[in-house]
Amino acid sequence: MDNKTLNIDELARRLADALPGGLKTLREDAEQNFRAVLQAGLSRLDLVTREEFDVQAAVLKRTREKVESLSARLAALEETRQED
Repeated sequence: MDNKTLNIDELARRLADALPGGLKTLREDAEQNFRAVLQAGLSRLDLVTREEFDVQAAVLKRTREKVESLSARLAALEETRQED
């Protein structure tokens, strides 16, 4: 699993695995605590899902294409008007 697709459970598990040997007995409890802290921290952020982001990126792309098309049409109309 690459770092870009880590989920909260996987990150909490990795943090718990990184504990020193003497704390390994507290691993399960630590993992639950890490998970809770991560979820609380992320819930305070104003985040969107990847799906929402992709939808908005597609809308923005179509809007930019439309603006470029309309700008080209306007330039052509202005040029035609100047010729008259």
